[in-house]
Amino acid sequence: MAKTQLNVRVDEDTARAARERALERGMSVNRYIEELVRQDTGEAGHTFVEAAADFMKQYESVFAEEFGTAREGRTQSPRERRGEGKSLSR
Repeated sequence: MAKTQLNVRVDEDTARAARERALERGMSVNRYIEELVRQDTGEAGHTFVEAAADFMKQYESVFAEEFGTAREGRTQSPRERRGEGKSLSR
């Protein structure tokens, strides 16, 4: 996506806070402001869900190996795998 320059004026306390927060998060002030606007417009939530879904697809086999495979439409709990009773989850 093409970038557009946007100039804004804020008081010094706001500018300082933006710089500090961006630094804490390891990102530029531009990226920090962009993230805030995306969150405000709801795009960040959608982006997070997409990233989480991609992560789960990428590591699905690791999770299946670690936590067991689906059985009867659900996954065994760690207690079930140890023989300590049935899970209440479905």
